[in-house]
Amino acid sequence: MLRVKEIHKSFDDFRAVNGANLHVDKGTLVAVIGPNGAGKTTLFNLITGQLKPDKGEIVFNGKDISKFSPYRICRKGIARSFQIANIFPRLTVFRNIQVSVLSQQGKSTRLFRPARNLAVEETERILESVGLSDKAGNTAGSLAHGDQRTLEIAIALGNKPELLILDEPTAGMSPEETTATMELIKRLAESRGLTILFCEHDMKVVFSVAQSIMVMHQGHSIIQAKPDEVRKNQAVQDAYLGGAE
Repeated sequence: MLRVKEIHKSFDDFRAVNGANLHVDKGTLVAVIGPNGAGKTTLFNLITGQLKPDKGEIVFNGKDISKFSPYRICRKGIARSFQIANIFPRLTVFRNIQVSVLSQQGKSTRLFRPARNLAVEETERILESVGLSDKAGNTAGSLAHGDQRTLEIAIALGNKPELLILDEPTAGMSPEETTATMELIKRLAESRGLTILFCEHDMKVVFSVAQSIMVMHQGHSIIQAKPDEVRKNQAVQDAYLGGAE
């Protein structure tokens, strides 16, 4: 579904991404890991169009999207969450998701009048699928941190993505919230047929959930393989796992 080929991105003299490669097969959960500053978020910004690569290709469903705008990439079927929850804090939980659904349907400019009664059933289905139905009327900014992160995933689902990209989905969560969030992600992948690409610092989460792991170091890819193979790789141990595995 997604193939990143020798992507490069520099900021002045700093090479943030330096020859990264990644492949994501349809229906899989793929993780990107690496030390702080390895280039993970920059890679996600390149895939989703927030940044344009200096060199290389990003191919999604057979089409090079490396020069597409974020809007066009979203329309092609890629949705994303960010490290910091990106929600509308003054709107209700319901309205946050409804905005996303209406945008995907091309009706977002009519939201506050006739459109307020549109896409209600789809919005309610998404609320139920992520477990936020009982908080539909709450102001989004009043939610607990874990629920805000869940809401952001729900907003992304409103775009009907084929590929969902999650940037540190459990950042700042308690162990209980982390477990619940990862269970939600696995459930959504299965029930909606989603393909999911995520980066995460919690190695227990990564190795228990991901079917394939790509390891970044200093902007380039060390390896992409199944978890057991990554765990045993000497270069990964030296660069990231500290030789503990």
